Amino acid sequence: MKRKKAMLTKRRKKVRTADSESTGSLSFNSPKMDIPVVNFNAYKLGEDQIPDERLSVMTEEIKQAFSGTGFVYLENTGIEQQEVNRVMDVSKKFFLLPEDTKKLCARNSDHENFNDGWVSSEIERLNPLRPGDLKEAFNISHLDSVLKWPSDASIPEFQEVLDSFFRRCKALALRVLEVTALSLGLQRDFFVKKHKLIGTNKNCTTLRTLYYPPLHNVTVKPNQVRCGEHSDYGSVTLLFQDESGGLEVMHRSGQYISAPCIPGTVLVNIADLMQRWTSDVLVSTSHRVLLPPDDKMNTSRQSVAFFVHPDKDEIISCCDGSNKYPPVSALQYTKDRAYIAYKDANNSNLAF
Repeated sequence: MKRKKAMLTKRRKKVRTADSESTGSLSFNSPKMDIPVVNFNAYKLGEDQIPDERLSVMTEEIKQAFSGTGFVYLENTGIEQQEVNRVMDVSKKFFLLPEDTKKLCARNSDHENFNDGWVSSEIERLNPLRPGDLKEAFNISHLDSVLKWPSDASIPEFQEVLDSFFRRCKALALRVLEVTALSLGLQRDFFVKKHKLIGTNKNCTTLRTLYYPPLHNVTVKPNQVRCGEHSDYGSVTLLFQDESGGLEVMHRSGQYISAPCIPGTVLVNIADLMQRWTSDVLVSTSHRVLLPPDDKMNTSRQSVAFFVHPDKDEIISCCDGSNKYPPVSALQYTKDRAYIAYKDANNSNLAF
């Protein structure tokens, strides 16, 4: 037992970080970058037989990350880089369509599935103290949605690719929730059973493909950025990003640090409801995307995010039995946060 504990302690000290990945060398517990890279191979998609020792090491590493900066890079998840590239390729074709064509797929505030569809630039303002964010998005939250998909002949595969990727992200997200529960000493399905309805109109989980257009011909307003400072609303988020850079995460010191793309990994972070659920053991961290440097204002940026939410009818209470946070409706919390982001938009009637 002592030997096993010593091996685990030794393993904890050797933390691969995003900074070490970008420099090509290992950095141990670097104060410059505290987002570790964790090997998820033991529980990757398609892998169901997990040795207890490998699982215990992985859950401990993930807990350390989620209770530190709230972010972790997972490698060997079973989602391959070519899958991500395909989503970004078809998404970019959509975003480069004429605006009048994209408007046909715009979100409809009068429809039950309000969150599905295209969001034009500057409609969202994730930091209410800044002007609208310089990004576009296309959202899918319901696999059986009557969402109007683009009919443009140049991207006939758009719906198929995004639907398929939604299902892949859902499968991985449920595994992340299982590992998270085990890391806290809870039953494996503690969180999963609160997320049974992902992909239906009874859950707000959303696949969102994002496009940050070039800005060299855009008049940027004072204090305007590509994505304002915010924390995510739900349980966890899976993020896939291109190599353009720009994402920053708030460090415990209060300073923002870079969270660069590491090809082949998924960047996973804790969201607000999970922080409440765990009485602040796991932390939901503010993050943002600033403007690119002057010499890169003519370049675009892409990312794909899978925002995981509990089922709408779930009441989120502290899982340790404490009263650190009062119980809150998963749906109401999401609606309240989304209202702030869209309150100045014309279609601010949120109907989740």
